[in-house]
Amino acid sequence: MRKYRLVAKKGEGTFSEVLKAQNVKDGRYHAIKCMKNRFESIDQVNNLREIQALRRLSPHEHIISLEEVLYDQPTGRLALVFELMDANLYELIRGRRHYLNPQLIKSYMWQLLKSLDHMHKKGIFHRDIKPENILIESSSDVGRGLKLADFGSCRGIYSKQPYTEYISTRYLLTCSLILTHSLTYSLLLTYSLTLTYLLTQMVSCTRMFINRWLLWS
Repeated sequence: MRKYRLVAKKGEGTFSEVLKAQNVKDGRYHAIKCMKNRFESIDQVNNLREIQALRRLSPHEHIISLEEVLYDQPTGRLALVFELMDANLYELIRGRRHYLNPQLIKSYMWQLLKSLDHMHKKGIFHRDIKPENILIESSSDVGRGLKLADFGSCRGIYSKQPYTEYISTRYLLTCSLILTHSLTYSLLLTYSLTLTYLLTQMVSCTRMFINRWLLWS
């Protein structure tokens, strides 16, 4: 961590906190995800699902880029260094008085679809897609500016069941309740339910708290 200067705290979750930091050598800014758990070895670190998934999915224009893994063996501390984005989707829609441009919503949905398509082709499903995990950067280019992040809850499509029924986002239920159906049926539900949920939030600029719906991907 000595090569980075901490600037501000970006957010905090159940298992980690995210800091904005600056590389002291080249001046570039990054997002550093500091894990709250401690790890006994570098092998344990390399076996983390999030790290394995990001390495498998990289590079992709709509998947967040993992740039460095910082592991301190004496303390067991772990930090993941990512590219820094401007905001997340929830920050974009929170408290807005005016609706988002329909063309912008269309562009974001298309980019999210591309990230999901790439992820599923690589045999991974996310399980925690929500506005906070969809990162946005300012971009005037059509079809650019959105990246999917936070793969801490992801699983392989063919990984052993059962999956946990609840994940850290308590108002979402995971796909473990419907993966007893065929894989094709499950992936179709991924696209329809998750994208309907996100599209509704972008159009209405409000968060939906849904009880007993299966929203996953």
